[in-house]
Amino acid sequence: MPTYRDEAVVLRTHKLGEADRIVTMLSRRHGKIRAVAKGVRRTGSRFGSRLEPFMVADVLLYEGRSLDVVQQAESLGSYGAEIVVDYGRYTAASAMVETADRLNEAEATPQQYLLLVGGLRSLARGEHAARSILDSYLLRAMALSGWAPGLTGCARCGATGAHTSFVAQLGGMVCADCAPAGSARVDDATAGLLTALMAGEWDIVDGASPHATAAASGLIAAYAQWHLERGIRSLSHVSSEPSR
Repeated sequence: MPTYRDEAVVLRTHKLGEADRIVTMLSRRHGKIRAVAKGVRRTGSRFGSRLEPFMVADVLLYEGRSLDVVQQAESLGSYGAEIVVDYGRYTAASAMVETADRLNEAEATPQQYLLLVGGLRSLARGEHAARSILDSYLLRAMALSGWAPGLTGCARCGATGAHTSFVAQLGGMVCADCAPAGSARVDDATAGLLTALMAGEWDIVDGASPHATAAASGLIAAYAQWHLERGIRSLSHVSSEPSR
């Protein structure tokens, strides 16, 4: 059977039999991969902790009929240990890998892989508030999948100018004429923060008020879950309080 090598980040794992594990990974060149890691649950396994969630590895696999098989795994990024010791980081990372798993059901791109790895690295290092890293990841990942929210013009009619309503079902910020009754109202600080999160302007993000941060997080969560059609279960455990 043909073998191939790729860089991959582990999204989730499931037990298989007494000693094996099914590993779901997002790879740089081959998209989402489901593979069997044989003997990984045995003491002294050659894979060790390199195939745990949030870890990045250089993997050698061979193609199987239904599942590929991991032959080798070398660590490229050991982010799991720094993430799991902090509740805020852990829940944010869990929501990120769940989103990556859902977004890449068909075909992933190298940009999706690099975005996820960058987000996990930032979480592990505590570079910014965990919720802000998650929010920025969600916006960018949705954009890469073709669901970029409209933030600078009306998402429905294209009208330019500053708008004060956000409607997930309509694609983002909408003008007063397009906004349905009861639409979420967005103040200038929250609107600016949404744009900064999308652009990765971290000086603005880190300086945002708790009110704007919480408001932006709620809008982003609603937008992501609407377009993914099924809820992101991990988001229910993510705190809106700043965590580094």
